[in-house]
Amino acid sequence: MSAWRGREQALRGEGVDVTLAAARNWHAGGVPVSLSAAADDPVTGVATIGRHPALFLYDPRPLWRLLGERWDLIDVHEEPFALCTAEILLLRALRRNRAPYALYTAQNLRKRYPFPFGLLERRALRGAAAVSACNREAAAIAEAKGFPGRARVIPLGVELPGTVPERRADAGTITVGLLGRLVPEKGVHMLLDALARDERLHARIAGAGPLAETLQTDAAARAVADRVSFLGAIPPDEVAEFYRGIDVLAVPSIPTARWTEQFGRVAVEAMAHAVPVVSSDAGALPDVVGDAGIVVPHGDAAALADALVRAHERREELRDAGLRRARECSWPAVARQYLAMYRTALANRTDAEHTDAEHTDAEPADAEHTDAEPADAEPADAEPVEASPRTPGPSTRSGSGGSTGSGPVEVVVVAYGAPELVERALAPVVALPVTVVDNSSMPEIAALCQRLGVRYLDPGANLGFGAAVNRALADRLAPGADVLLLNPDARIDPAGISALHRALHAEPRLASVGPAQVDERGREARVEWVFPSPGRAWLEALGLARLNRGPRYVIGSVLLLRAEAVAQVGGFDERFFLYAEEADWAYRAHLLGWQHRAVPAVRAVHTGAGTSTDPRRREAHFHAGQERYYRKHFGATGWAAARAAQWIGATARGCVLRGDRARDARRRAALYRLGPMRVEQQWARSR
Repeated sequence: MSAWRGREQALRGEGVDVTLAAARNWHAGGVPVSLSAAADDPVTGVATIGRHPALFLYDPRPLWRLLGERWDLIDVHEEPFALCTAEILLLRALRRNRAPYALYTAQNLRKRYPFPFGLLERRALRGAAAVSACNREAAAIAEAKGFPGRARVIPLGVELPGTVPERRADAGTITVGLLGRLVPEKGVHMLLDALARDERLHARIAGAGPLAETLQTDAAARAVADRVSFLGAIPPDEVAEFYRGIDVLAVPSIPTARWTEQFGRVAVEAMAHAVPVVSSDAGALPDVVGDAGIVVPHGDAAALADALVRAHERREELRDAGLRRARECSWPAVARQYLAMYRTALANRTDAEHTDAEHTDAEPADAEHTDAEPADAEPADAEPVEASPRTPGPSTRSGSGGSTGSGPVEVVVVAYGAPELVERALAPVVALPVTVVDNSSMPEIAALCQRLGVRYLDPGANLGFGAAVNRALADRLAPGADVLLLNPDARIDPAGISALHRALHAEPRLASVGPAQVDERGREARVEWVFPSPGRAWLEALGLARLNRGPRYVIGSVLLLRAEAVAQVGGFDERFFLYAEEADWAYRAHLLGWQHRAVPAVRAVHTGAGTSTDPRRREAHFHAGQERYYRKHFGATGWAAARAAQWIGATARGCVLRGDRARDARRRAALYRLGPMRVEQQWARSR
C-alpha cells in the first residue's frame, strides 16, 4: 500500500536516492493486498514464496539484479531471524556487494529459535552496520543477541491527516472503537466485558479473523449486542472514516507466552485523528501511548471500562497530547531518524572494506602471553575484583562524523577503597568535569571528592567496572564530550590529556586512544593488544604468539573514548564484572568500522595492583571475563576451543617450568579444567 511507504517517500524528500523492492502480493492481518504505486512512489514488485512472515522467500532474480548495482547502504526491513533476510544477505555475499546493511526488528519476546534460525539471526546481527527497532525491548534483544552497537528505537510511521477533524459533542453515549485482527490476544472479549459494566459504552469493531463468526453470539451472551456494531474488515482508505465515527479507541491486548504488542500503530493513527486512546499494558503499548492516553492492566475489564469513560471526559486534554505524540511518529519525523541512523552507519565505512565478525582473527582479551601481558591485566599483579577496573565506558553524542577535538574531556574514575591512590589520580584532573563512582561506598572517598570539588556517586554496592561507568555516564556532566577512563592507581597530567585528545581527533575513525604506560620505577608496560579469537589462543598454547596479527585494542587503565563512537557502540556489557570489558567494547566498535590506537608520545604512570587484596580471587575474575568474551563473540564452540588451548598450554608449562612459575601454571590449568566462570561463582558464594 502506498500509504505504508511514507518512510521512503519522506526520505526522498530529505534528498536520499531510494530504490525500493517490496512484495508484489501479501496478506496484512488476514486481508490480501497487492502492490500499488503512484508515479511519484517508484517501487519494484517482487514475487514471494510462502506467506509466513519469518519463513517466506523473495524471487531472487530481481534482487540479484539490484544487488549487482552500487549502493551506499542496503536497508533490509525484515527481522534478523527471517529466511528472507538470510536470502538477501546470501545474495549480497555472492554478488560481492560491500555496502553495509541495516536490519529492522520488532520482536520484543526473548525467544530461542531452532536451528538454523538462531544461527542466521546471530550472523545477520553481527554483520549489521545498524539496527532499527520499533520498541525498546526489541532493541535490547538485538543487542544481547549479537548486534555490536546500540540499536535505535524508531517508531512506526503514520500519515497525518491534512486537517484535524472536529470531534462530535457528547450525546450521552460513548462510542468505543476497536480496529485490528479479531483474535483472542487482541482483547476483543475484554472490550465486550467492559461494555457490560457500563451502559454508556457502545462499540464499533472493525477487522477480520477467527473470532468474527462468534462475536455476535458472545455479545448477546453479555447482553450488549444492541450496543455493538461489527463492521468487518475495512480497506485502508476507509480507516480515517472509521476514526471519525468513534469517541475513544480501545487497544485491550492481552500478552501470551508467544506474543505481545510490538508497537500498536493503530493507537498512533487514532491520536493523529484526535481520538483519545485507552490501551492495556501489553508489550510496547505503554511506551507508545505514554501520557498521550490511558494505560490499564491487561485482562482487567473493570479498569478498562473506567478508563474508557475517563478518556472521554478528558478528551480535550488527551486530544492535544495525542496530536503531539502523532507528530513524533509522522513519516517526516521517522524518516529523519532513519537518515541519522544511516549517516552514523556510513561514517566509518568505505566500499573497499567491510568488517565481519567471522573474518576477524584475534587473541584472547587480556589473555596469558608467552612473555608478557598488559600490566594492568596480569592476574598475578593487577587489581583485584574489588579494585577499580580499567576499561572504556559509554557516552552520548548525537550525530556522527569527526569532531575538532577542541571541546572538553569528561573524566570518570571507578574507585574501590584506597583513598590515597584516588587522590593522587584526581589531583592533576580536578579542573576537568570529573565523576568518581565509589564501589566501596567509603566515607573517606566521599569526603575527598567533596574537598576536591568533583562529583561523587555511591551506587550502594560493588557494581563492577562496566556497570559503574554506565551509572556515571547515564547523567553526563559534559554532554557530548569525549570521556577519559582513569584508574585510581594511574596518573596522567593535563598536557597528556590534551595530546591524547588531539590524537583521537586527528583521524575520523579512531574510537579510542591510550597513552604509553610506565610503573613507578619507569618500566614500560604493553598497552596495545590484538583482539581475541580461539585460533590465537592455540597460537599462544603452541608458543607461537609472535605470529599473532590483526586489528588491535588498547587497555583501559587510561583510555580516552570518542563520544561519537560510544554513542554508536553503546555502553559496557554489564555481564563483565571486572576484566575483558575494554576488549568487548573495542571489538564491538571494531565490527562497526572503528579503530583503536596507542599514542606512544604520551605517557601515564600506572602503579598496577595498587588496590590488590586477593590474587586468587582476582585471577578467577580475570579468566571468567575471558570466558564471557569467548562465549559472547565465538559461541560455545569457540569457548571450548579456547579453553582447551589454555588448559593444554598451562599444563605443558606446569610440566617444564620450575618454582613459582610452575605452580602458577598448574593453578591456571586447574582453573580452566574446572571452568573460570564456575570458579568465580564459588568465590562469590564464599563472600
